[in-house]
Amino acid sequence: MTTTHHPLRGPLFMVVATCSYVINDTMMKLATVGLPPYEVLFLRGVAAAIWGLPLLLLLGYGRKLPMIVERRVLLRNLCEMGAILCYIVALSHMPIADASALGQVTPLLVLLGASILFREKIGGLRMALIGLGFIGAVMVAQPTMSGISIYAVLALANAVLCAARDIAGRRIAAEVPGMIVAMSAVFVVLVGSGLVHLFTEQWVMPTMSHVLLLFGSALFLIFGHFFIFMAYRVGPTGVVAPFYYFFTFWAVLSGLFVFGQFPNALAFAGIALVVVSGLIIVVLDNRRRPVPVA
Repeated sequence: MTTTHHPLRGPLFMVVATCSYVINDTMMKLATVGLPPYEVLFLRGVAAAIWGLPLLLLLGYGRKLPMIVERRVLLRNLCEMGAILCYIVALSHMPIADASALGQVTPLLVLLGASILFREKIGGLRMALIGLGFIGAVMVAQPTMSGISIYAVLALANAVLCAARDIAGRRIAAEVPGMIVAMSAVFVVLVGSGLVHLFTEQWVMPTMSHVLLLFGSALFLIFGHFFIFMAYRVGPTGVVAPFYYFFTFWAVLSGLFVFGQFPNALAFAGIALVVVSGLIIVVLDNRRRPVPVA
């Protein structure tokens, strides 16, 4: 009997991951009104630990807790820590759609890294479709020249480190549960942001509104960590990576419904380009996939 993965599982996990991350980002951006960015990141980490540890034990992973500090898991999550330390500052000073657009080079870097390190064949047509997806993401966010600043550089640094995170995640052993990897990321970022806050910021007492936002943000953060890790585990990089562009799609919805920013015709055209390019890549991959013989 032959067992095969459903071809849409990886892309679906990536769509769920990007949606979870944008909900998390939206709540964090709201929390940075009145709180320093690294304090927000630290408090979110505390909330994520409160959410995640009972869930980890409930799922029966208590005996696998030592895997949190496994070498490859830590390498992946140190990249995650560097990425989010850059991104939280960019997010607090930039529109959410602009910050997400500058992060859309992540899939391109992941694909190039996978091609070099894992010898995965990407192909010219697939790279062209991914490039179209990137163009669509830029059309959606439409970053202005005023956004080319230190905060834009930090947003780009976030993209580079996220790509390093996802490539490093491919080398984690299959027996390490996704939830263990997610909680390791929570703890690594918690420690890193706490240290940076201690040396660079002044503590501000959070309000109840801040606490509720950060507990909600933490819950969706765990979902994001889990599903983005599982997306690259169950699906080929060339198929999964383009669906990272849905990050921009969700960011536009957040800008519309939370921050009152309505996308124009160019943005809608960009959304369509992102979705269509990703779906064509899935169709091409399915045609190349050999038909299993019973």
